[in-house]
Amino acid sequence: MLLDFFPSRTLTIYLAKMFAVRIVAVLGMLVMVLLMLDLLGKTGDILAVEGNTNAEVWLYASLRAPQLVSRFLPYSVLLATIITLAGMNQNSEVISMKAAGMSAHQILAPLLLIGLVVAAISFAFNERIVTRATATLSAWENVEFAAVPEDRGARTNVYFNDGTDVLLGGTLSGRGDQSVLTDVTFYDRDDGGMIKRQITADRATFASPGWRLENADSFDVATANSERLDSIVVAEGVEIAQVELRRVDADAQPLGELSQSIDALRGADRRTGELEAKWWHKISGPLSAVLMPLLGAVAGFGLARSGKLFQRAIIGMALGFAYFVVDNAALAMGSFGGYPPLLAAWAPFFLFLLVGETVLVRTEE
Repeated sequence: MLLDFFPSRTLTIYLAKMFAVRIVAVLGMLVMVLLMLDLLGKTGDILAVEGNTNAEVWLYASLRAPQLVSRFLPYSVLLATIITLAGMNQNSEVISMKAAGMSAHQILAPLLLIGLVVAAISFAFNERIVTRATATLSAWENVEFAAVPEDRGARTNVYFNDGTDVLLGGTLSGRGDQSVLTDVTFYDRDDGGMIKRQITADRATFASPGWRLENADSFDVATANSERLDSIVVAEGVEIAQVELRRVDADAQPLGELSQSIDALRGADRRTGELEAKWWHKISGPLSAVLMPLLGAVAGFGLARSGKLFQRAIIGMALGFAYFVVDNAALAMGSFGGYPPLLAAWAPFFLFLLVGETVLVRTEE
């Protein structure tokens, strides 16, 4: 029966509760330390902006903390696994459970269950909170901690090529046909790349095709004459697909929105391998919390009095951190096109699942 995989109800609750408390404690410690170190470097930049006060520092902390929680939650599960199992080994609890007829997998079962719960919470937390915090913080950092943009999906300092011509914008906001550029400069260039005319405007809207500049100033380089234009359409070759390409930030978009961005880019014949790998990693990343108890399990077995408990803890930690190194390397390879997106996101997970299971079976089962 499936329930035979778990120890008794009392022991399951005991192990699960102890493991969960240690995850929360380790995560809280890591986030507080790392957030304080981050604030040491950012507080000066935030307060250097006129009008910013301690309230903006707290705002930065509230936006940065979810990112740190998301990034270091799997590390917390790994460290909590090692702390929990090493302590139980030191107190001969593991020996007692094995003497009662429990296998290593049964001892780990409550920890794996908590890891699965943590993975589900992590996925929901990333989708609902981390993506929004990342979008807001990125937009705020793009304006160098000035007023937070109302459009959290706004981009700053964007440019688009229309043949030899160049369209520059200080900010890009809105979506689709409602996209708006502000602080606009258009360079009309000849085939040799020399500027023939420069047009500036406070605002440009998508004219389908092209971009409509209102109340623009035109400067002719050859004659050095300036002219006031009520309205002019420029850069007719700059399409919405190019505009949407500038917006895609996989870390700031939930799965549904990222899927739409990938479909739009694929329809425009743009390369989407990197985004597809990150799409899959939004699922495989949280599931690493299930993997950590298996990789750190080596710390909980063996005789504590043999003097090798510390060595086993180091081995468990090394296995866990090796997973994160390989995971990041695989994502990087996927970004460069070296791995298919699906393989880049899932290969490290299944590789270390087999490694952890092999180590456990060969040493304890």
